[in-house]
Amino acid sequence: MSTKQAGAPSSHSAQDARGTIAQRDLVVDLIRTACVVLVVVVHVTMVGVASDASGIRVTSPLQELPWYVAATWVGQVMPLFFVVGGFASAVGWRSTVARAGSTGDPARDYVATRLVRLFRPAVPLFVVLAVGLGLATALGTPADLLDELAFGIGSPLWFLAAYGITQCCVPFMARLHARAPWRTLLVLLLLAAAVDAVRLGTGVAEVGLLNLGPVWLFAQQLGFLWADGWFARRSRLLLLGTAAVAYAALVPLTSVGLWAPDMLQDLNPPMLPLAFLAVGQACLVQVVHAPLTRLMATRPAQAVVFLLGRDGMTIYLWHLPLFILLNGVGLLVGLPFPEPGSGTWWATRALAVVVLLAAALGVARLVRRADRPLPRLVPGSDRPSWVVLAVGAVCTIGPAFAVMQLHLSFPLALVGAVAIPVGTWLLTRTVPAVGVRTM
Repeated sequence: MSTKQAGAPSSHSAQDARGTIAQRDLVVDLIRTACVVLVVVVHVTMVGVASDASGIRVTSPLQELPWYVAATWVGQVMPLFFVVGGFASAVGWRSTVARAGSTGDPARDYVATRLVRLFRPAVPLFVVLAVGLGLATALGTPADLLDELAFGIGSPLWFLAAYGITQCCVPFMARLHARAPWRTLLVLLLLAAAVDAVRLGTGVAEVGLLNLGPVWLFAQQLGFLWADGWFARRSRLLLLGTAAVAYAALVPLTSVGLWAPDMLQDLNPPMLPLAFLAVGQACLVQVVHAPLTRLMATRPAQAVVFLLGRDGMTIYLWHLPLFILLNGVGLLVGLPFPEPGSGTWWATRALAVVVLLAAALGVARLVRRADRPLPRLVPGSDRPSWVVLAVGAVCTIGPAFAVMQLHLSFPLALVGAVAIPVGTWLLTRTVPAVGVRTM
């Protein structure tokens, strides 16, 4: 891929970019969908609601299981999600560069397109949250209860901030990957370790927020390698050995008291163990890539992935608000709630997941207009200036970042309901391309 991205690329560099575009890999769609579904499963099994004479109780049956911590080494799929996102980002970036001959700056085009695609589905959610939390506050809902509900509802929104940041970095990171892929990975790993060292040494937890860059960008760069075909060219023995080393490295890392062995605790802010987890997961996915490819050649698998994958972001954003709402409705109408953690409770988890996914798909149908992608640039046009893009990025990423740090509240939901639509509107604007010839 050519590293000359300013202005219109030459026909030769455009051909080179086209030549490096990875073929669509249905396994990527499968993994992305599976990650979303697994997040739903984890939350459904982590939150137990019971109602008895003493009132309403909320427990976490999953975390009470003796094998829970070990399971997080498998069930913590966010590193893999960013690896898969890196694959999609590499393909999307190279495609943007390849068609940039008659339009403006491909970097601005890419950033605007990806941020709009990421944050448009969040607009209806923030509007509903602002209205709902505002009404609950006005009706005198106890502050402690409202804070607890808002905390649960807003907990997945960190992903919007983290993924938005990595998407803004794709054009720059793609250049670094083209020039020095291994040096880039090493520097990111060292930066992640340095941030954790400062955080642990000073005791200032906020320092860890800096690792939203190195940790997730490291996972994204692994996705770039995947798009290059690097993992596919490695032997199964080497991949298994690399995965074993990555997981083995987690043992001392999480045994010295600096990082938690619970990979969910190492998530916000992201910490160094997640980078090693990303390596292991990326290698293991390639080990089973062939059977997964055969699976995705079947119509049932394609149908399920298409059904859930099309609205994956909406499912992710809405599943916790809907889960809380469905539990609330069940309590109001007097449905029997089995004791959390009991055999009956665990037996009903599959049904709970199906009902929740169905409800999320229903909401996705209602808000699908907000999920439409940004149209491609027409010849002779360009995205707005970097200044406008920066303002748009702050307006979209900012509210999600604030929720991640301060937790969801009515004021933050209101800010998001206003700022995110403004940001996406700024990002959708186009201007005439400068110095670009059109036929």
